[in-house]
Amino acid sequence: MNKAKFKIWWDDHWLKLLIWGAVIATVVIMVAGSYVFFFQMESFQKQTLIGSTPPQMFIGVITTLLFLFGYQLFMTGGFQKLQQKKFNVEFVGIKFSDVIGLEEAKREAQEVVALVRDRARVKKIGGKVIKGILMQGPPGCGKTLLAKAIASEAGLPFLAISGSEFVEVFVGVGASRVRQLVKRARLLVQAYGACIVFIDELDVIGRGRTFSAFGGSEETNSTQNQLLVEMDGIHSGKDNIIFIGATNAEESTLDVALLRPGRFDRKIFVGRPHLKEREDIFRYYLAKISFDPSIDIKKLAQRTVQKTPADIEASVKEAALIATREGRDTVSFRDMAQAFERIDLGIAHRLPMTRKERETTAIHESGHLVIIYNHQMTHDVFKASILHRGGALGHVLPIPKEEQYTQTRDELLADIKVSLAGYVAERIKFAVTSTGVSSDFANALSKAEAMVWQFGMGSAGIIGNYAIMYDRQAMTTLSESFKKQMNDETQSILKQCERETEAFLRKEWDMVEIFAKLLIEKEELNYDEIEEVFAQHGRARTPVPSAES
Repeated sequence: MNKAKFKIWWDDHWLKLLIWGAVIATVVIMVAGSYVFFFQMESFQKQTLIGSTPPQMFIGVITTLLFLFGYQLFMTGGFQKLQQKKFNVEFVGIKFSDVIGLEEAKREAQEVVALVRDRARVKKIGGKVIKGILMQGPPGCGKTLLAKAIASEAGLPFLAISGSEFVEVFVGVGASRVRQLVKRARLLVQAYGACIVFIDELDVIGRGRTFSAFGGSEETNSTQNQLLVEMDGIHSGKDNIIFIGATNAEESTLDVALLRPGRFDRKIFVGRPHLKEREDIFRYYLAKISFDPSIDIKKLAQRTVQKTPADIEASVKEAALIATREGRDTVSFRDMAQAFERIDLGIAHRLPMTRKERETTAIHESGHLVIIYNHQMTHDVFKASILHRGGALGHVLPIPKEEQYTQTRDELLADIKVSLAGYVAERIKFAVTSTGVSSDFANALSKAEAMVWQFGMGSAGIIGNYAIMYDRQAMTTLSESFKKQMNDETQSILKQCERETEAFLRKEWDMVEIFAKLLIEKEELNYDEIEEVFAQHGRARTPVPSAES
């Protein structure tokens, strides 16, 4: 054990050694003194002493323990020390091969590892060792896992702490905790040459600083100021401490001083996995359970567009629970489908609906199904159901065929038609509609408004993102006639989509009735069943051209 490692060990154990040494020395002195004194006493005094000693010893032990507890709690921040998680190279064994998916993020992380490993050469040519890395991305995408992989691949100790652990009621505690963390990191640098400090939820202490007009400041300001100084300030020195911060918040919410060169200046975006990466993630987690080999993993990956690795893991575990509850030894595609729905929409409930309500719901969902199948060419119908989930009496679940990051005008119009299809189907069948169209109207209106106010997709040729006028509360700068024209454009899009949807549903009404009947009988239809019904009736997926095109 070298000097630096001994210093780390001593820093962790000196208080315990001191306390135990003091306790043992006190006991030895007391026992030896009592032994000598006891044999010099008269018999009556001996009997009295023997009778009173046990209670006094018990009281003494309790008093000593209370004193030690109070000292540990109030003088050394004892519980905080117990709560801190300390990792070093022996405990972090995550390799890049253990990080499934995230290929782009891993590529950037591998570059960081190469620079860390070759830090001596970097310094030799006049470069500067990386000080800070900012990992951004949605929760559950693997930021912490990737940070551990960087530490493990670089062969460095890994200290992890959450941003919330710096925030306390008392002023100055957060800054003190930063100093303690960096002090420990410096000891690890002496022992291993470098160290990685991982701060999860960095936005807790890293958001833009605010200052009072009366000279005061928030507690997080002093914590952040101390972190800035330790990273690249008057106290930074030549320590090979690499800070990795992780946050789900937008970069704009962080203080600009944190992002300047010398601090969190290297950024790695850890986003949601794409189709191929989701397939790999499904294979990884399905390999841990017993599953039916006939499961189409690509179809599962298509079903989970915009899902994180954590979502996929939860879905596989939920499917295993469903199979177990039903007394089966393997997980089937049906179990996976139920797991998706249970996580996304909640548990299915069979409400005691009247026959008319069931028929209305079935017609409504069948209208959605037929329009999705024929108009949303980028999507497949994964499932249709008239079971109550998450507040909705029924639902039709479309899934994208591939990753899509932008939408065209025709695709947005198709989305609006899908939203209006349930309303139109109810009106065709019953001549009246139900309150179940409320959320559909909200979706259709938001899409139509975005087309006109934000994307310049109206028929009048007006261009510009006027949605920012809402954000700035400056609608008064727009004339009433202009706002009326934009609102009329929005309503025109909705009415046009309604007419086209009604014309198509009337043409394909036999398919609506067929699916409505099947939904009433089975309550749920899966992807394969839906495709089979369309194939049996010779319905190819040919979209109806828009009247505006």
